[in-house]
Amino acid sequence: MTSKAETPEEYINQLPENRKAPITKLHNLIKKHMPKGLESGMGYGMLAYYVPKSIYPAGYHCKPFPPLPFINLASQKNFIALYHSGLYAKKELYDWFVSEYPKHCKTKLDMGKSCVRFKKVDDIPYNLIEELLAKMTVEEWITIYESAIKK
Repeated sequence: MTSKAETPEEYINQLPENRKAPITKLHNLIKKHMPKGLESGMGYGMLAYYVPKSIYPAGYHCKPFPPLPFINLASQKNFIALYHSGLYAKKELYDWFVSEYPKHCKTKLDMGKSCVRFKKVDDIPYNLIEELLAKMTVEEWITIYESAIKK
C-alpha cells in the first residue's frame, strides 16, 4: 500500500485513526535518532529517511534521480512496516537485531530481508528501534551500499 502523500504530515493525516499515534511516534523517534546526515521526507509512497544528494550525488542505482534510501516506514493493510536497509546489507547487524528482539518484545519476530512487520501496535519495541538507529552511520551505509552494487 503506497501513498500519494507529498509530505510526512500529509501521509500521517491520511492514516486510519488507530495507526496515526504509532506511526507518529516511530516517525519522531527515527527523526530524533537517525544517523547524522540523513534527511526525512517521502519515498516510494512511504515515510523515508535517506542519504541526500548533497552527501551522495549518485543516488540510488536502480533509479539515480531519488536519493539513496536507508530507512522507510509504512502503514500497510495488516501491519506497520519498518524497512532498514542495514539489516539486509550487514549480517552482523541483522544477527544483533534478531538476537535482541526477544528481549524487547513478547511476540515472534516477523521479518523479511529488510522489513520488520508489527501486526500489533502495542508490541512495537521502540527502545530496540532506537538502539538500531545508532548502529550504522551514513558513511558506513554508503560504503556497504557501494561494495554491494559494484559486485
